[in-house]
Amino acid sequence: MKNVSEARQELQDRPMPRLVSEEPPDFSLVMGGPVFQLFRRSRLAGDGLDLVVRRILVITLIAWPPLLLLSAIGSHLAGASVKLPFLRDIEAHVRLLVALPVLIAAELLVHSRIRPIVKAFLARRIVRQQDLPKFVAAIDAAMNLRNSVPLELGLLAFVYSVGQLLWRSQIALLRTSTWYAIPQDGHLHLTAAGYWYVYVSIPIFQFILLRWYLRFFIWFRFLWQVSRLDLHLIPTHPDRAGGLAFLGKSAYAFSPILFAQGALLAGLIASRILHEGAKLLSFKMEAIGLIAFFLVFVLGPLTMFTPQLAGAKRKGLGDYGLFANSYVEAFEKKWIFRDDSAGDELLGTGDIQSLADLGNSYALVRDMRPIPFDMQDIVRLAAVTAVPLLPLGLTMFSLEQMVTQILKTLF
Repeated sequence: MKNVSEARQELQDRPMPRLVSEEPPDFSLVMGGPVFQLFRRSRLAGDGLDLVVRRILVITLIAWPPLLLLSAIGSHLAGASVKLPFLRDIEAHVRLLVALPVLIAAELLVHSRIRPIVKAFLARRIVRQQDLPKFVAAIDAAMNLRNSVPLELGLLAFVYSVGQLLWRSQIALLRTSTWYAIPQDGHLHLTAAGYWYVYVSIPIFQFILLRWYLRFFIWFRFLWQVSRLDLHLIPTHPDRAGGLAFLGKSAYAFSPILFAQGALLAGLIASRILHEGAKLLSFKMEAIGLIAFFLVFVLGPLTMFTPQLAGAKRKGLGDYGLFANSYVEAFEKKWIFRDDSAGDELLGTGDIQSLADLGNSYALVRDMRPIPFDMQDIVRLAAVTAVPLLPLGLTMFSLEQMVTQILKTLF
């Protein structure tokens, strides 16, 4: 038999279980990986995501000004030597001067918005105590993917293999001379600016964009692992999503990426309108398709929580229905049939208010959504994606007409 002192020492040596209220491991989609460490060593980033303006300036200076200089040297800047001089290539300028800086700056917003979302699973006690080790393991797995050297090297290899192949096949379709490629003897030859564009500027843009898609994958994989846990969802939560409506708001963190995608399409359409005489309305389906695709891309994965939300709603309707049945039966017996044991006066009784509160609670359960986002989230994200397309309206309407039409649509 163990004596008291030995038993006490054994209890002290046992590891204490982690509480749900403890801080979870740090979660960041962007503060890690080989490129982030390279930025730190080159003083383009501090320990956090500061110096974002410096990163934007340096990367943009590598991608765009050399094209301006080399085009000027090759007489392809604005002259008549080619049909599409550098200064008139709206698509290239939008890609490198609008979309690229936005994609770099987006890291700060994603970092600041996603970290509280992960902590909210614990702060709101949505993750149960017994599932805490699995939740922590999901965070660790996400951070391992974020820090993976082979993954980022694979992206770089993809950009300089498949990315180059796709870009060169696009160049091969050109029928006119441009600042970056000129047809000669049945073949297209890259100019000096074209070599920088194809082998430096475009790969930089493609790598940063594909890196964002990798981060999307990491985030959605983490959410999928969380959705497999036995979550503590409250059917009567006023957000009408069992307490998970904050996940729908998390999609706003990715709004700069949606804006950048809209800007890329706007640049492509603007080039076709100004240089090929195309009409804006002929791109209506492309615009609608882009907006719909990215709405599904960002919000669609959140439907992985639908089975648990639907289950919580069914259980809530059953539990609150049973409770309501017992309550209204007692209420009817006391106030309608005036049971002899009821000696209270109707005026001023709390039973009426309790009945109303019960009805409100049941209505919340009945109106609970099977998805953690609502129409407001859809409209806002669609608007962010569509905003870069609005200036194209000037090709059809005056500024005054366009503003009037927008105001009529909104109000």
